[in-house]
Amino acid sequence: MKPAASKSESWASSKPPLLRFLDRCHADFSSETGGDVADYIPELGKADPDHFGISLATLDGHVYEAGDTTIPFTIQSMSKPFVFALALDTLGAAHVESAIGVEPSGDPFNSIRLNSENHPFNPMVNAGAITCSGLLYETKGRDAFDYIRQALGRFAGRELGVDEAVYASESATGDRNRAIGYLLRTNAVIKDNVAAVLDVYFKQCAILVTARDSAIMAATLANRGVNPVTGEQVMTPYAISRTLSVMTSSGMYDYAGEWIYRVGIPAKSGVGGGILAALPARLGLGCYSPRLDKHGNSVRGIKVCEALSSHYDLHMLNRSDDARNSIIADYTIGKNPSRRSRRPHEQKILDTHHRDVRVIELVGTLSFSNVDYVSRRLAATPRPQFVIFDLRRVAAVTHAGARLLAEEFRELENFQVMVILSGIKRSSAGWKIVREWTGGLSNLRDFYLLDTAIEWAEDQVVYRHGGSIDFHDVTEFSEQPLLAGLASEELSALASLGTVRNYRAGEKIVAAGDPATSLFFLRSGVVHITLPDGIRLATLTAGMAFGEMALLEPRRSADVLADASASAVEIPISGFERFRDQHPKAGERIMRNLAQLLADRLIVANTKVDLLTAT
Repeated sequence: MKPAASKSESWASSKPPLLRFLDRCHADFSSETGGDVADYIPELGKADPDHFGISLATLDGHVYEAGDTTIPFTIQSMSKPFVFALALDTLGAAHVESAIGVEPSGDPFNSIRLNSENHPFNPMVNAGAITCSGLLYETKGRDAFDYIRQALGRFAGRELGVDEAVYASESATGDRNRAIGYLLRTNAVIKDNVAAVLDVYFKQCAILVTARDSAIMAATLANRGVNPVTGEQVMTPYAISRTLSVMTSSGMYDYAGEWIYRVGIPAKSGVGGGILAALPARLGLGCYSPRLDKHGNSVRGIKVCEALSSHYDLHMLNRSDDARNSIIADYTIGKNPSRRSRRPHEQKILDTHHRDVRVIELVGTLSFSNVDYVSRRLAATPRPQFVIFDLRRVAAVTHAGARLLAEEFRELENFQVMVILSGIKRSSAGWKIVREWTGGLSNLRDFYLLDTAIEWAEDQVVYRHGGSIDFHDVTEFSEQPLLAGLASEELSALASLGTVRNYRAGEKIVAAGDPATSLFFLRSGVVHITLPDGIRLATLTAGMAFGEMALLEPRRSADVLADASASAVEIPISGFERFRDQHPKAGERIMRNLAQLLADRLIVANTKVDLLTAT
């Protein structure tokens, strides 16, 4: 008997759900024998009708494969969207769009008919594709085909070859395409040698790809022109969006309406047996099976696309994104202050004016609808003086979202509202997009850490309402919250046990893991309390105690570093114990104060948790 696989072995040998789905599609549809291999081009008739490969590429560059995904076949009409995009990028939209329409024809792909302006209906039918090749030939001459082949190779992420036998067969039997070519020449759509233009077109259709190549090419279309495997920006987003538009309306010829109704994914087929489908911002699918239906589309390929769309609800017009989910938390600093401990006069100002600072934590993609929802939610409440947008959980920013966000920032600027961004690195793509639209704004600040942004806004509120934050002031024992309620003689007795210590900026005062042998009362300056991994727990200013957990724990749990030059009174725990013995009521008061301080910290922590669960 074969031994049972270990848990780690079973995990290693298991397949991801999406790959299992593709395997199931391959198994289910392999028995489909409807349709015929194209034979009007003799070399295409030699294809093995049993070949069947499915490949799916994600936008992070992962490729799933099932069946014959490495079998080469000629790209045929699947080349049309890529050559159209290349023409747009090379010649400019005005030039290309003046020669080729974008309306569905309702006719077969090889129809010898032009629209009312004597132009091709769209670039997905043969007349439009031949025109694209002709426009590139006008610019590149005899180099036009290599220019096209290299561009298609960038979409696939590798150099692509040509099936010379298919090219020769297409050229020998391409009289219908010649008729289209001369019709275009007669109407001045093609201005060059028709035979030379058609030679480019025939070679372009004979470029060899695989189902895997087709999936990566489709994923590049879905990824706004960036090849997800190589990372190269192959075409501009403008060319890609226009290409996907025409694929949506005309990519499947006279089956296009049925296709978009049932499948709802921009796609293009070829009589070589391939279908590619590009779902924007999601995935690219490539399928190869030579048996074609009456429209010239792969029978099995269509079934795969229908199954994928139906099973995972991928119809592009059935999106369920909800703009309201873009806000993960929305609060004022009254519910979530910074980690800086404030002196009583500062805290009183912040308690009174906590609504002056609004914090909105965002998540996901900042799209047009998401930013619109955020701006309306912000306008529905009294206008604050500071708005902090925390972007650390934002995965992407669309150009439309960035533009609308910039317009919101300008509106806030008109009302003297300061905008603060946090959680976004200046080197990131999202930051570049935001700055592209927000450059020149005088009311914009940014801090990488949210806590730093909140602290800065708090400081501004204190300043605006007559408070001061002077880190060089020297405080007295009577100002220490931990010592509140002690009589003057008790304070004097405790102070006599201490030693004044002075620290340089950056000096470590307490190290995590060390024995807790003393507590400190900060007289002047600022100190940071951090975990060993650098995460800041709190910032203390003059008048605050630190190391007070030594009253409860034998070892230090965090580091304390001087932020700037600082001074503190250090009291040994042994001396404090003697003080408690001599002044039991004062000792009891200090422990009650400590309990209150810990309770206040717990309340703040619970409030932060509530913010995340309630929004």
